[in-house]
Amino acid sequence: MLDFSLPARYQVPSGGNLSDLVHQNAADHPRVATLSRKLDGRWQDVTAAAFLTEVHRAAKGLIAVGVQPGDRVGVMSRTRYEWTLLDFAIWSAGAITVPVYETSSAEQVQWILGDSGAVAVVTETDSHAAVVESVRDRLPELRHSWQIERGGIAELNAAGSHVSDATVTERRSIPTPDTIATIVYTSGTTGRPKGCQLTHGNFMSELGNVTARMPELFRTGESSVLLFLPLAHVLGRIAEIAAAIAPIKLGHVSDIKDVTAELASFRPTLILGVPRVFEKVYNTARAKAQADGKGKIFDQAAEVAIAYSRSLELGGPGLLLRLKHALFDKLVYSKLRAALGGRATHAISGGAPLGERLGHFYRGIGFTVLEGYGLTETCAATAFNPHDKPKIGTVGQPLPGSAVRIAEDGEVLLKGPQIFSGYWNNPTATAEAMQDGWFATGDLGSLDEDGYLTITGRKKEIIVTAGGKNVAPAVIEDRIRAHPLVGEVMVVGDRKPFIGCLITIDEEFLPRWLELNGRQPATVAELIQDPALLAAVQEAVDEGNKAVSHAEAVKKFRILDTEFSEANGYLTPSLKLKRNVVLKDFAGEIEALYQR
Repeated sequence: MLDFSLPARYQVPSGGNLSDLVHQNAADHPRVATLSRKLDGRWQDVTAAAFLTEVHRAAKGLIAVGVQPGDRVGVMSRTRYEWTLLDFAIWSAGAITVPVYETSSAEQVQWILGDSGAVAVVTETDSHAAVVESVRDRLPELRHSWQIERGGIAELNAAGSHVSDATVTERRSIPTPDTIATIVYTSGTTGRPKGCQLTHGNFMSELGNVTARMPELFRTGESSVLLFLPLAHVLGRIAEIAAAIAPIKLGHVSDIKDVTAELASFRPTLILGVPRVFEKVYNTARAKAQADGKGKIFDQAAEVAIAYSRSLELGGPGLLLRLKHALFDKLVYSKLRAALGGRATHAISGGAPLGERLGHFYRGIGFTVLEGYGLTETCAATAFNPHDKPKIGTVGQPLPGSAVRIAEDGEVLLKGPQIFSGYWNNPTATAEAMQDGWFATGDLGSLDEDGYLTITGRKKEIIVTAGGKNVAPAVIEDRIRAHPLVGEVMVVGDRKPFIGCLITIDEEFLPRWLELNGRQPATVAELIQDPALLAAVQEAVDEGNKAVSHAEAVKKFRILDTEFSEANGYLTPSLKLKRNVVLKDFAGEIEALYQR
């Protein structure tokens, strides 16, 4: 076994909890804007003192209606200012937040609110409220509900108008670092979602160490982050809490389609995203350049950016490379940085691998994407690339104060104060997840001599071909998925003579591809056997095959005339493939791969 650990840079106080953050910010930085919200089409700053006042009002409302310390309160909403307000209000009332994805089905809502025993829920829209109402008769403990878009926050404020500040102070002093702050239900690729218990101390340890390790990215009064990931996902929550613990300004975007416009208006210094976001930014910019007759210039600029980034790990760029880089900085790179808001120099990416080539491209244009790694059970980022010493292609070093171990079979094991306290009402699953005090991630990986972790796949997803070759599909899938035409990809071949894959087409990019190739509009179904489309997808597969051995390479593929999405049940809310569902529903397509 191989272990690596780093000393802690932040120690969780023996008492206190996450609600202390908004009080401390109001005391230390009362006039500093710690949040900004979109009102009447304009971003309007909210000072630390003003935010504390709003948190107290909502907390008083929760207390007034009978929410008790340790009670669970559900929040079903898109990412927005009120989500963060409610989080800190729930903690200030001594209660526990239970996030619910705003895309959840009635069955999922019933399970999450029922299993957690939620006594209250806040929804955002009429449709969210209708979903809750459809299962309310099966939720005997659910006593209260509010709707944000129907004046729910104002209702809470009015309900608590008679509650004193002293009562809130008493309530918020009850939770300790070991108290559960939130129960986050894993999206689950199989079976019922499990509720991960994350404590106040889990978040404080993680984000205290992250901000202490990278203080240049978290400058109070200067730095800002725009959050567009779902707050029902733990990755979104750590952005919210990191912003509060620093503190830096936090803005919210509810619709991913608005991100480009809001980056330009909010102009963050730090961006939190997932690889698909950064892939789309690159692919869209390249497609636009091609449409404008500047495709060759863009591709040359990309190659120079990648070479420049690689040179930083080999002693630095030479004179000729520096001159080329300076030229393309004026022609291309500066425009790309402007599209990202113009102020951001770094992004933090998680959820899936970004891809080494794209990582070098972004660093080469002056916008370094720092990859990290974690799970819901590890409170998200249990490893990350530090801004001053990133290693492109890895997910970085372990969180200060924690440790990573590679087991004999290659599984990544984790230990540290950021590890969850267990699964809600499921001691059996909790015991199965722990091995002699280490959390077993189910992921496969390796550590280099400097303690940088590389994730190579999932244990449960290993494919064993008829020839006995073990294949981790994630490596080649991530590489193929980076192609602009590819929506999703799933490698198959268990007990088969060779590796194949199913591919869906990105229907947002397809019209642009048709236009660039002088083609008439058409649907995926009409193009499945189209030679040009097949050739373009083959290019993506060929690029993916470069990352693996011949035995692991994809020999044949099938294009599907559907998308893999959360709406049709093929992706989880965190955009992970439900492989068992795909295998079942597309069994015929898979068999067709192996017919002569």
